[in-house]
Amino acid sequence: MPLAKPNLQELQDRLGYQFKQIGLLQLALTHPSVAHEVTSPTPHNQRLEFLGDAVLGLVLTQELYETFHAVSEGPLTKARAQMVNRRSLAEQARHFHLGEFLILSRGEETSGGREKQSALADAFEAVLGAIFLDGGFEAARAFILGCFRNSFGQLARIPNIDNPKGELQEMLQSRSSEAPRYETTSVTGPDHDRVFECAVHHEGRELGRGTGKSKKAAESQAALAALQTLTSRHGEGLKG
Repeated sequence: MPLAKPNLQELQDRLGYQFKQIGLLQLALTHPSVAHEVTSPTPHNQRLEFLGDAVLGLVLTQELYETFHAVSEGPLTKARAQMVNRRSLAEQARHFHLGEFLILSRGEETSGGREKQSALADAFEAVLGAIFLDGGFEAARAFILGCFRNSFGQLARIPNIDNPKGELQEMLQSRSSEAPRYETTSVTGPDHDRVFECAVHHEGRELGRGTGKSKKAAESQAALAALQTLTSRHGEGLKG
């Protein structure tokens, strides 16, 4: 038999959301293992997880699209993937101590199910699905943006771009036919340990500078600096 139901009022206080249909929250916390220890069909959180995953993807996609006006599809896709991987979702669950409230089978409890990354990530998405059904899209959106606000702050720096020069050129060509121009501004150090400094210009204006052990590396760093500057000018942060 499953363990006793947890105190859901305490969890609602932590979430900052009060459910009108408390059964939805209880369902979101019910691990599939419970169904294996009873003879009658027992609902669990996998359907809510499926729904929550879709709501989460839509909310974050919309915010990335509207926040980073000048960034193309590739980096936006990578940014979203960074925010919704299993590790990051489990961390969101830990923030609210969801593991304490999971309804598990005895076997899952014994095997440390409250700390499993997969169980925590699934429960977090299921809670999102429950909030969506209980309060509608705007309630779910507000909750998600509150959870991921710090992640958006980090993403303002556009991390992990594989080809910053190509990305910068694509960004600039969306508004001008002129390509960016790179200039080596200095070379220092002995022959075996040189440091190059490069600047990138566009339409007579310097957009960024970078250094590296080769001209190519310095140009890449300059392009990345330019991307960060351009994105920060366009991004206006989270709304609502």
